[in-house]
Amino acid sequence: MNTALVTYGLLCCLAIAVLYAAFTDIRSRKITNRLTLSVALSAPAFWWASGLSLWPGVAIQIALAVGMFFFGALMFRFRQMGGGDVKLLTAIALWLPPMVFVALMLMICIANGVLTVAMIQRHRKAKRRGRDVGQLQIPYGVSVAVCMLVLLAAKYGPGLQQTLTTNSMLS
Repeated sequence: MNTALVTYGLLCCLAIAVLYAAFTDIRSRKITNRLTLSVALSAPAFWWASGLSLWPGVAIQIALAVGMFFFGALMFRFRQMGGGDVKLLTAIALWLPPMVFVALMLMICIANGVLTVAMIQRHRKAKRRGRDVGQLQIPYGVSVAVCMLVLLAAKYGPGLQQTLTTNSMLS
């Protein structure tokens, strides 16, 4: 079995899950536990397919996820992140190498800033027009998805192209 194809297949599933999280976050401002649990429970298959060693590889991934959860819980406590966002990022931390995850978090911070400014402007505009807009809720799952897709394309895209070309039945 070609584990590279399995690895990229699992990464495609991760991308689909993150896109689904963004759509549900836009629609209902919720990211379901079922989705984040699916992402987390798929990580061991990705570890196996990508050849990650138990020590220190898997241990580092678990430590990164635990660290993300505690950081996210702190942000949730101060109402800076939603619970679904915290759980989704914790599950994603199981998949990405530490430096790639740090890059993702930096990208998300920048994207969240842009998204927040846009949502505040939209909220204020609606209030000026006399609409009852309620409390401002920002779907950060959207920025997580966009940044995740950009990062996956940059990190794994060239390898995927090579793997598909090498393993093509047409060549």
